[in-house]
Amino acid sequence: MSSDLFPNADTPPLADNSRRSFLKQSGGILGLALAPPLASQAERLTAYSKVIQGATDITLRVNSQAHTVRVEPRVTLLDTLRERLDLTGTKKGCDHGQCGACTVHINGKRTLSCLTLAVMQQGKEITTIEGLAKGDELHPMQAAFIKHDGLQCGYCTPGQIMSGVACVQEGHATTDAQCREWMSGNLCRCGAYPNILAAVREVASQSSKG
Repeated sequence: MSSDLFPNADTPPLADNSRRSFLKQSGGILGLALAPPLASQAERLTAYSKVIQGATDITLRVNSQAHTVRVEPRVTLLDTLRERLDLTGTKKGCDHGQCGACTVHINGKRTLSCLTLAVMQQGKEITTIEGLAKGDELHPMQAAFIKHDGLQCGYCTPGQIMSGVACVQEGHATTDAQCREWMSGNLCRCGAYPNILAAVREVASQSSKG
């Protein structure tokens, strides 16, 4: 067979797979040519990443007193109160915001301190169970819990009292059903709920008369 008729007889024809490979390679080269430099992408990502690293000094106002503590950004208000300020009345129960044992007041509103970062609370007024009484004079809610025996093991009691005080201030203790609903975030594993309810309702009734 004459090579003049088939000048490329010794070279196999371009297969379909080879064509696809060629197109893919061409597309990849074009994509790299059009893509922005990796350095500029990294710079943009870095610009949006304002990360505070390491421990830093913060000032917290707790029970009307200013405290300067050194904490890392990830430290919770609960751990700061207990481990740095020695205010152990606030209890660590579930550490997942489900039991209410760690309830404190921040600017007068009840807050789960185990889900709250300490560094975010600067400039705010924090009240713990230690800050309710005025010297030897108990807060009415504390006195009511004692009167109605609203505690057994006592572990949940600080959170129950703090939540009860806020519940009354919010106007959410006008009926038994309403009080149960708005206190439902505080669990008592001993089952002292009837006595807790009686204590909160008594304080609510006194507040309405006042």
